[in-house]
Amino acid sequence: MTNPIRIGTRKSELALWQAHKVKYLLEELGHLCELVPIESQGDLKLDRPLYELGITGVFTKTLDIALIENRIDIAVHSMKDVPTQFAKGLVKLAVLERGQTEDVLVHKGIDLTQENLTIATSSLRRKAQWLAKYPTHTIVDIRGNVQTRLQKLENNDWDGAIFAKAGLERLNLLPERTLELDWMVPAPAQGAIVVLGNESNKAVAKALKELNDDRTDRCTTLERNFLRTLEGGCTAPIGAIAHIENDTLYLKGCVYDTDGTSKFVIEDQMPLSATYDLGRKAAIDLLASGADQLMDQIKKSNS
Repeated sequence: MTNPIRIGTRKSELALWQAHKVKYLLEELGHLCELVPIESQGDLKLDRPLYELGITGVFTKTLDIALIENRIDIAVHSMKDVPTQFAKGLVKLAVLERGQTEDVLVHKGIDLTQENLTIATSSLRRKAQWLAKYPTHTIVDIRGNVQTRLQKLENNDWDGAIFAKAGLERLNLLPERTLELDWMVPAPAQGAIVVLGNESNKAVAKALKELNDDRTDRCTTLERNFLRTLEGGCTAPIGAIAHIENDTLYLKGCVYDTDGTSKFVIEDQMPLSATYDLGRKAAIDLLASGADQLMDQIKKSNS
């Protein structure tokens, strides 16, 4: 390509880290690149929990528009923020090798057996799973970029806050007082970086193809198909994680009531050689087991 690849990104430090990562990898392959930072709606509205904004793609829509209007060539996202249905004309060009998938609790030195702890998170998924395990704890909302949330935790009398481990590690901000929540099912595609572009731009698609990690792509596709089949989004407490071991693909998925009082969890597997959609199958099986009624309740409460 003769013209630089224009890389669209949000302005948060983590988003810029991800965009610089893609820029570095493309430049290693000999491509010219330039970053185009763009403000997102999710970054601007910090006074309300994410689930109260009432829309999916709150961090991605402004970049979608920039792609459609040809102001950028590609958009770099945390894949967990991207709606399962892309805007018309946009396609997935690459999924980078995945980082850490776990959630972690950053705390001030606590005993989790205490009944009156206060934990901060803006995620319904994290809130629901935490209350299911610790029903006497109080959950408070926390918004902002990673640095802002860490500072808010420091400035308030909260006992801890939940973060994605990948984001803290990428910014070298993982505190010493951190507890890995290996029991919490992460958001679908957590820890993965995705690059979107226009389906008509074949030259850019060819350049990005070399960055795609097949194993990450396959696992995150299953997780997102699980989410899409449940008809969830950032307003529903849905988790999913897939991994490949030897010649088998494993998937664990869940949906919780928003207050953690009820849940449906499924674990399934299939040979790597199989061609059916394990994510969709697991979601259908979960709905058939009674999760359909829970999803109906969540949708009614959202509306």
